[in-house]
Parts: sequence; structure tokens; C-alpha cells
Amino acid sequence: MCGIVGVISKAPVNQLIYDALLLLQHRGQDAAGIVTMQGTKCFMHKARGMVRDVFRTRNMRALPGTVGLGQVRYPTAGNAWSEEEAQPFYVNAPFGIVLVHNGNLTNAHLLRHELIDVDRRHINTDSDTEVLINVLAHELGRAARDAPLAPDDVFRAVTAVHKRIKGSWAVVALIAGHGLLAFRDPYGIRPLCFGEADLPEGREVMIASESVALEGTGHRMVRDVAPGEAVFVDLEGRVHARQCAGAPSLNPCMFEYVYLARPDSVLDGVSVYQARLNLGETLAQRVISTMPPSEIDVVIPIPESSRPSAMQLAQKIGKPYREGFVKNRYVGRTFIMPGQGMRKKSVRQKLNAIASEFAGRNVLLVDDSIVRGTTSKEIVQMAREA
Repeated sequence: MCGIVGVISKAPVNQLIYDALLLLQHRGQDAAGIVTMQGTKCFMHKARGMVRDVFRTRNMRALPGTVGLGQVRYPTAGNAWSEEEAQPFYVNAPFGIVLVHNGNLTNAHLLRHELIDVDRRHINTDSDTEVLINVLAHELGRAARDAPLAPDDVFRAVTAVHKRIKGSWAVVALIAGHGLLAFRDPYGIRPLCFGEADLPEGREVMIASESVALEGTGHRMVRDVAPGEAVFVDLEGRVHARQCAGAPSLNPCMFEYVYLARPDSVLDGVSVYQARLNLGETLAQRVISTMPPSEIDVVIPIPESSRPSAMQLAQKIGKPYREGFVKNRYVGRTFIMPGQGMRKKSVRQKLNAIASEFAGRNVLLVDDSIVRGTTSKEIVQMAREA
């Protein structure tokens, strides 16, 4: 689960990509990277850490160009501590390709051997993104042959990529001297959308994981990239699109709506905030069917993303909604921290109970992220102590 963005413009894009990554920081806090392109030359900076820490003034000055892409990483494959596995990834042939990826390839291990033994391509890390960029590079080389690269060639290559890889993927790639390519897996598991802005210099197109990155940078949302679809934006900002998967169907990841996405985003036409209200309403019906609401004195959310669900639940069962935990905004999301010890320690640093909201009350806690159950245990203990 990462945040990705790509831009084609007539104006410098380094600051724009930086701003978009800040808006997507909630999707990954482990590493960040930006690549820009001037002519056919790539300029890249990536490192472990948050966006504000990875990019200093000197780094931004070293990223010229009117085309670029960026990523914030939450590692779900490979080595969480390796700076080499931070994205973007680059291969120099064919054309020169730079790629960022949000998702997981479930057949990465098999593909790695296939790339080495059959395609004669070298893989240097444990990252499934490096596998993906090499599969794309190989198929682009086959599709283009010796002719100039046309949109039809790009779509033919993406169709071949779909046939080889399995899992979830939302991808944005730069092809040096040609344009920006984005494509999504046939089930639309990971989100991807694009928008545009009219500048004095000309049209600007942005592709991003969430609509909030478009809106927050002054772009109007055009639409979501459909499951299995590929979108190719040439250097003049013209958008070409084609369905490249055999039997696409929308099956988005539920966790995007429950927890991962920002509430002000709209994913595949569904408001994340409204989805969380609906979850609270359904949860209220479950509560009423299992225990009398008269036994509940107050409803308290575990901040922050469970708040809409908790508010709706409280309204439906007719009980007061209260804030019982104060969140330290300078501690990141505990779910996306690598290592159980770090997650557990961070719970006490992240949350503090307001004792007066718990004293003498039967409290219904509403949490939206019970993945392992370990942080929930710590939070319940904090509530009991209060």
C-alpha cells in the first residue's frame, strides 16, 4: 500500500510532485522518491523517511524538468529497511523507463526466475516492483521492435504484462522521450485516477492514487483509471486510453475505504467519508442486535479514521459521542510501521486517554483497524486504566 503520482506539464514539476506526495503521505511513511525528466535525461532522488525529511532545497534544485513521478512507500514486499528498494525504479533499455507501483505481485518469485532464465534480464533486489519494471521493459521492447514507439505499441505491451503478472498493481511509468503510462490490475484492487489543469504554458495532466492529490494541487478530476485499463499521456498532454485486460471487474480493496484512504478522497466514484458513515450505520445495527443500547453510556472512537463510523453509530443508537483519546499528530500510523515492537511502543506515544471521559462509564470503543489485534489490546488497557 503506497501512494503514487505522475505528471506531464509544460512547467517545472518538482514542487508539484512534492506537494502531491505530501497529500499522499498517509499511504506510506517508510520512504519517498521523485524522478523528473528533462528531454530524455532522468534526475532522481529517493531515500528512507517522510517526504519533508527526504527532500531538502538542494534535492529539489537537482530535479529539473516538466515530466516526473513520485512515490511514498509502505513496504509490503522485499526489505523494509533497504534504501535501494525505495521507489522509483529505473531501467535503461528499452528507451529508459522509470516506474512507481502500488500493490503486490503474488507471482513475483516465479517471474524473477523467468526474467533471468528466459528474458535474460538482471534482478538486483527482493522488490516485486523491480520485477514489474523488467517485465514491462521486456514487453515494450518486443512490442516496439525497431519502429518508433506509438500508443498502440504501449497498449500491446501492457496487454502482454497483464498476461504475465498476478496480484494487485496500480502503476505509473515514464518512458523517456515518449510520455507517461499508467495502468491498473484487472480487478481494480488498488486505486488510480487522473485529472488535468489548464496552465498559461499549456495543458497539465496528473495521475495519482487518490483524488485528494489532484484537488489539493489545483487539478480537476477527470475520472478513475478503470480496472485493466492503460492510460498513455504523450509529451503534448494528449491522453490515449485502452482496455488491456481480458475480463476486468471492479473489486477494490475494502481496507482503502475502512482505513487507508483519506476521508476527503473519492475512489471509483464512492466517497470514502460516506463509506465510513455507512459502515457506522451497519455497525449500529450489529450492536443493537447483540446488546441493549441502554448498557452503553458513551461512544468513543479510536482516532482518527474511525471517527465518521463512530459518529454515525452513536447517532443511530441514541448515545452521546465523545472524544476520549487525544492523538499525538507527530507519530505516524502504527499500522504501517515495520516491526511489531515498534507498533506496540508507538501506541502509548500516539494516544493518551482523557480520564474524565472514561471514569464510571460503560464505554463503546469504535476502532477501524484491527489487523493483528495487538494495538487494540493496548488501547483497551489504556481505557480500563482511565
